[in-house]
Amino acid sequence: MASTKDWFETVAEAQRRAKRRLPKGVYLALVAGSEAGVTLDDNTAAFAELKVRPHIADLPATRDLSTTVMGQDISFPVIISPTGVQAVHPDGEVAVARAAAGAGTAMGLSAFASKPVEQVGTEIDKLLFQSYWLGSREEILARAERARAAGAKGLIITLDWVFDSRRDWGSPYIPEKLDLRAMARYAPQVVIKPGYLATWLRSRSLPDLGVPNLGPREATPPTFFGAYGQWMGTPPPTWADLAWLREQWDGPFMIKGVTRPDDARRAVDIGASAISVSNHGGNNVDSTPASIRCLPGVVDAVGDQIEVVLDGGIRRGSDVVKALALGARAVMVGRAYLWGMAAGGQRGVTNVLEILRQGVSETLLGLGHSSVHELSPEDLLIPAGFAIDHKV
Repeated sequence: MASTKDWFETVAEAQRRAKRRLPKGVYLALVAGSEAGVTLDDNTAAFAELKVRPHIADLPATRDLSTTVMGQDISFPVIISPTGVQAVHPDGEVAVARAAAGAGTAMGLSAFASKPVEQVGTEIDKLLFQSYWLGSREEILARAERARAAGAKGLIITLDWVFDSRRDWGSPYIPEKLDLRAMARYAPQVVIKPGYLATWLRSRSLPDLGVPNLGPREATPPTFFGAYGQWMGTPPPTWADLAWLREQWDGPFMIKGVTRPDDARRAVDIGASAISVSNHGGNNVDSTPASIRCLPGVVDAVGDQIEVVLDGGIRRGSDVVKALALGARAVMVGRAYLWGMAAGGQRGVTNVLEILRQGVSETLLGLGHSSVHELSPEDLLIPAGFAIDHKV
């Protein structure tokens, strides 16, 4: 169907609508990458280097897109990646949870989310809680246990971040809190975006820069930058720390941010259930290769000892298929659904997920497969030197 006021046909169209609707500073926060954005750009550009090899006859009339990740049965191999404070729409993570539940897939909820895990947990059964290594061991474990009590089925520990906030083009202004001074500074951007302003006015609320999932449920949430400062002040974890947390959490356990085979093998050694091949959407050390370039080496290193998912650069269903052909169990998406939510709230997130679902099914049809589990590197033309051939 053609794009309409209430429906868009591509993730690129969702991004264009998000740019038109959002204040400049909010939109820039969604597209930011560290330093020169080399990794940010490569995350998407690398997919174009991979070519598919379609058939023309004996194609399957139906396709099974379902799979299982971290113990969760999902209807197609796309999972919501955890993203922080979502000021693009008043419903934030609640809208995302409803859309993910409606699509039959799982959602990663960030510890830096703007909605309490208890509220989000009432909207979706396939909930995975994400945390950074922030605070003491006891605080990290208490955060995880709070999420478990709210219905989280799995724990994601994100490690692909070194606090690099430098942008060659300049970073958008993000206030510590929405006081009068901050609102006055943002007012010129907001008044020229009447749709965005009207959505918040109808909600009778303001974008919440608090982080309600870091402490006890009854505690006053720290501000985003207060939490960020605590995170920066926490010593990075050792593999022994991660092994300890794995022992404490007896459910599915993912380490997010792996790009090297040696780190993937260490994750296997501590008993992790899954790893996410990720460079934090181009927001970690710039010039890190695209996630999809790192995927084959990681998969070769760990085989079927651990579930491997890919995070970074997914914009089309064919991108999902390419990742699966190179060995990923599923993919995680971040910016794509945020653009969808900016464009149309919960319906926009649903729209993005449906675009990806249809794209996976169509590409699978062209390749002549009836299941996502039949995909292999033989379905692709992979240029020489595409994958990162780590020797360690």
